[in-house]
Amino acid sequence: MLARERVHLVETFTYEFRQPYHTAEKMLLGQGREFISRMQAEARRLAYRAICDLQTDLQKQGLKLTRCGLLLASGRPLPELERVLASHALIHTADGELFREALLHASGRCGLHDLRIKEKELLDRAGQVLRLKGADLMGRVTDLGRPFGSPWSQDEKFAGRKVRDDCCVDCFKSSREDVQTGGKALIVGHQFPITSVRMIHSIFAYLN
Repeated sequence: MLARERVHLVETFTYEFRQPYHTAEKMLLGQGREFISRMQAEARRLAYRAICDLQTDLQKQGLKLTRCGLLLASGRPLPELERVLASHALIHTADGELFREALLHASGRCGLHDLRIKEKELLDRAGQVLRLKGADLMGRVTDLGRPFGSPWSQDEKFAGRKVRDDCCVDCFKSSREDVQTGGKALIVGHQFPITSVRMIHSIFAYLN
């Protein structure tokens, strides 16, 4: 692991801004739409800055960041805003989607190839690719974090499983040049449901 950090995707870390759809629910529809659009732009800008800074830091070490892996929620695509704001469950989902979209948008601007997987599918996918049962897989991921101490939360563990999974899948076989020249993967883990609007970078070398 080359780096691990948390980055806020809102300028003002209060309930009003870190849960924008909850805030928009209390506004008129037009005002809510404008507020959400402003928060989306802010999240995209902060995510882009964070990834750019990380790329710069790694370049100083002679490393190149090439991929971004993101854990996705398990829900269906969101309906129009009016229906979202009428459902408390959809409001929670929409808050999370706003910040996940910001990460994907930023990774694209930074020239990263993104790899996405639903959180509920991660354990099964990793187990199949790595040919490990659940308990063995969890044990190895826990061991991965021991040298770094606390916190080694579910966020970091899921990010670790994601990168170990991605390092083995066939889609990476077509990018062997990246591996041979020191390509690195950025794995972004989110705590679900997102209430703290945190981004976790877990950077791993996937050299053999």
